[in-house]
Amino acid sequence: MLAKQYLKGMRLKRSSVPTFELYPFDLPSIRTLDELAFHPNVTFFVGENGMGKSTLLEAAAVAAGFNPEGGSLNFNFSTYDSHSVLEEYITLIKGVFRPTDGFFLRAETFYNLATTIEELDRAPGGPRIIDGYGGVSLHEQSHGESFWATFIHRFRGNGLYLLDEPEAALSPLRQLSMLSRIHDLVGEGSQFIIATHSPILLAYPDAKIIEFTDDGAQETTLEETSHYQIMKQFFDDKDRMLHHLLK
Repeated sequence: MLAKQYLKGMRLKRSSVPTFELYPFDLPSIRTLDELAFHPNVTFFVGENGMGKSTLLEAAAVAAGFNPEGGSLNFNFSTYDSHSVLEEYITLIKGVFRPTDGFFLRAETFYNLATTIEELDRAPGGPRIIDGYGGVSLHEQSHGESFWATFIHRFRGNGLYLLDEPEAALSPLRQLSMLSRIHDLVGEGSQFIIATHSPILLAYPDAKIIEFTDDGAQETTLEETSHYQIMKQFFDDKDRMLHHLLK
């Protein structure tokens, strides 16, 4: 099954980078970056903390027209301007199709997005924005349930969806449910680019997994990722691992 490919990839304008010694260009995911190709359906960015995968995803989102703190293309708010200048140094390689929906969902600033929705809905006139998210205030739900409500109700298909560590708010059971929902949306012509630490999400069939290490970006498989290997080692022999960790 192939979705309409909205983004074919991204390219770093290396000749324009002022220096690779300062942030964000010193991050491993960016220091060695030339060009990344995306899968038409689902592409994952994976790697240890500090590799720069979320910074790279944020740059792609901003270059595509999304607000750095998340939301759909019509959101324009800033509670704290902390995003990097990386989007100025990348080129998105676009496909011939254009999405009719889109969303940048990031765990780190989701509270700010929920607050903005409430503030906008207090203004008189027009339909309530929250109705597109299930109708219940995102602040009146748990973090996980509000995240899930956004994913279930707001994502409408034929869309470009960029997700930054969505598993941060979701239980393992919800992560399995997210796999099912991603599959439904892919069947409705959607494309996903996801930065994650979750081996459950990484198990999505036929997805492209790009792992970032100190040596740069490398396409890999679920079983070859360090995340999967560590989790497998832990559950295969947790007593031995705990013995070494806690002695």
